[in-house]
Amino acid sequence: MSNIPGMASMMMAPRLVTPEMLFGLFIMWAVMMAAMMLPTAAPMVLAFARMEGSGPTPGKGWVPVTAFSAGYVIVWGGFSIAAAGLQAALTNLALMSPMMMKTAGPVSGAILILAGLYQFSPLKRSCLNLCRSPMSFLMTRWRNGPLGALRMGLSHGAYCVGCCWALMGVLFAVGVMNTAWIMAITAYVLLEKTVPHGELISKGTGGCLIGLGLWIIAGPIAL
Repeated sequence: MSNIPGMASMMMAPRLVTPEMLFGLFIMWAVMMAAMMLPTAAPMVLAFARMEGSGPTPGKGWVPVTAFSAGYVIVWGGFSIAAAGLQAALTNLALMSPMMMKTAGPVSGAILILAGLYQFSPLKRSCLNLCRSPMSFLMTRWRNGPLGALRMGLSHGAYCVGCCWALMGVLFAVGVMNTAWIMAITAYVLLEKTVPHGELISKGTGGCLIGLGLWIIAGPIAL
């Protein structure tokens, strides 16, 4: 990601984020979210493709499938805009290092605690249940045609953001471009959505995040 516009100058010296840098941050987040979240959406996309393929015009199923996937990506693109704006704001306030691309100790701890608490919230539970049940989602929200598929993709993307936004926020605490954490969070999101007892895993993770956040604030402990 070193060739993203404005990123090199931002990492060389702390200063106010310019529009060029903000655009670079958006591109970085958009690419990262696509790489992280599209694999976790594979069960839903495959289920949609199977249902679309069993319709009266199976040969044209690739158009709705593409529209469905596009809707999902559009929603995460909107999340990327918000994440880029937050990163720019934290950088301007000197709460985030432009070199390490991570927040300061107490802020990191607060982010982890917030992410952990969200794992116990009714909204998290509701969104996770919908993401874990592709057939239930499709049967209750089915719309015909490419436009209908796009709307379904937007809806699924919104529920997915509702399920995972706090976990994505963990990257602010551990390093936005920390490859190990990016891979770990991607694997965890897929696990949470697919294995049995996903809610128990979610709550266990929430407890761990809260504990780690408190430890960092009390320490401070560097991640």
